[in-house]
Amino acid sequence: MGDVAVKHLDVWQFRSYERAACDFGERLTVLFGPNGAGKTNLLEALYVACSGRSSRTRSERELVRFGAERARVRLETLGAGTSHVVNVVLTPGERKSVRVDGGSVEHVAAGEARPFVCVFMPDRMSLLKGPPALRRAHLDELTRALWPPRAEDRRAYARALSQRNALLAAIRSGRSGAESLPAWDTELALAALRLRAARQKTTEALASPLADRGRELGLPGELSAQYRARSPEDDLDSFLAELRARHAQDLERGFCTYGPHRDELVLRHDSRALRSYGSQGEQRLALLALLLAERDLLTRERGSTPLMLLDDVLSELDEDRRARLVGELLTSGQSVVTTADSRQLPALGAADAAMLEIPGDVIATEMRAALSGRGRSASPLAPVISRSTA
Repeated sequence: MGDVAVKHLDVWQFRSYERAACDFGERLTVLFGPNGAGKTNLLEALYVACSGRSSRTRSERELVRFGAERARVRLETLGAGTSHVVNVVLTPGERKSVRVDGGSVEHVAAGEARPFVCVFMPDRMSLLKGPPALRRAHLDELTRALWPPRAEDRRAYARALSQRNALLAAIRSGRSGAESLPAWDTELALAALRLRAARQKTTEALASPLADRGRELGLPGELSAQYRARSPEDDLDSFLAELRARHAQDLERGFCTYGPHRDELVLRHDSRALRSYGSQGEQRLALLALLLAERDLLTRERGSTPLMLLDDVLSELDEDRRARLVGELLTSGQSVVTTADSRQLPALGAADAAMLEIPGDVIATEMRAALSGRGRSASPLAPVISRSTA
């Protein structure tokens, strides 16, 4: 497939910005400026352009600047020597408009026009700390990106689960008999075994790169991931027997109490579950290692290195680990990092990174985004203009 590079981003009426524009470096781009300057908003806009959705919220209304009718994001990319343009328009109350090279599409699929994306934001720590549903969803998304035909496994299971739950509710209320329940048991079991196998395949593929990335980031001990099914049944007859044994319980509760929707992805550090026993620092390093391992896996399976978007990733890392991370980001692919203090970065040469400063003291006037190196003269990038205080 080949790598797809992001080259230029324009946003209008997005979050705190009335208008913003910036160019990206070939390897590493650093957005730096004081807290509240809008660094995270630009990173989110880039994610929206690459994926068609936000990395921070499900409510697209929140992406539209206060008082504006709509928000727009335009991204220029380069893939296989060909330039592409992605346009996303968000209008509250209306269907999102997504266009790639002038043609309307349902969503922005990774491929020739936009890169795969791996994103770290402070609130993504919920992937380690939060409920199992977040980790299941993340694992399913990674599976879909690695092997697109496997996306149907999750959809098929969701359909079967919804239909079986509807039938359970109907039986419970007396609107239907139980004679059709065995048929939906079989439908659910077949879909469940396919989904579980897909998740297990992805987890096993992550094992080696995850352990490697943990070591490279200086996390002492072994980092591992385990897909933990609630029950060991892995053949159709055993799975059906388990479903039948739970009929009374399912009817009492009105929903299915057994299946992959109850399974868990467990991240462990030295055999201890990070969710329960990991320190804040260990969890942060583990999440970074997971994202880098996913980048390795996507590069190997899809032949395209994902874009890394890392928000405020340096603030809680020590000097050695910051140097390790930045060194890794400079070796391959393309990355965009935000920081409130550019001094947290290790010394970088003129060709290493594009340093994009976003001042925090200029309101509703043109703000010059500049390449500011350590000891070298600044060269202007595209302007970032008219930042709103909303």
